[in-house]
Amino acid sequence: MLTRLLKSHLAPYKNQLLLIVALQTVQTTAALTLPTINANIIDKGVLRGNQGYIWTWGAVMVVFSIIQIVFAVAAVYWGAKVAMSFGRDLRKNLFHQVTDFSAREVGSFGAPSLITRITNDVQQVQILVVMACTMAIAAPITLVVGVILALHQDVGLSVILVIAMRCVGRARSPRLADGARVPADAGADRPGQPGAARADHRYPGGACLRA
Repeated sequence: MLTRLLKSHLAPYKNQLLLIVALQTVQTTAALTLPTINANIIDKGVLRGNQGYIWTWGAVMVVFSIIQIVFAVAAVYWGAKVAMSFGRDLRKNLFHQVTDFSAREVGSFGAPSLITRITNDVQQVQILVVMACTMAIAAPITLVVGVILALHQDVGLSVILVIAMRCVGRARSPRLADGARVPADAGADRPGQPGAARADHRYPGGACLRA
């Protein structure tokens, strides 16, 4: 449901999403290049007492920092703009769907529940879009660019990075113990568990969400 919702309502903003990916790529590359410049300044400038090299590459480092800041701010701006437009469209569709309900249907769902669907639930999905545009997109870009820069520095030492990634992936992968089984009613409500919740199959936005 969530995947179809995002695909249908984010399709009109494909160009803006591609722009966000480009902005995130530039700012991530600039951020990961700064340590290399800093290392060169220390190795070739500070240790050798080359003041000209220090000033030159220090200015380059400042330029890369400014590029990172500008592109990061632009990526956040466009991500927030896409998320706000997404929330506006979704609220509009839900509102028109609810206004088509009869008085009996409104009484069946309840006015507080309908208000929550149009306001709080849409806001939660909108926050998800913002986080995806600002953090989720930057994460794989950081991984790819980081691996490329690591290989550029030293191919032999980069093997350690590959081994570490595999070890972390194995350690974080959830596994059930041998012979363990998940109860069939694990997600069902039980008496004395106030935190349990049932899925609301009467969600009023279902028709418009499938659009």
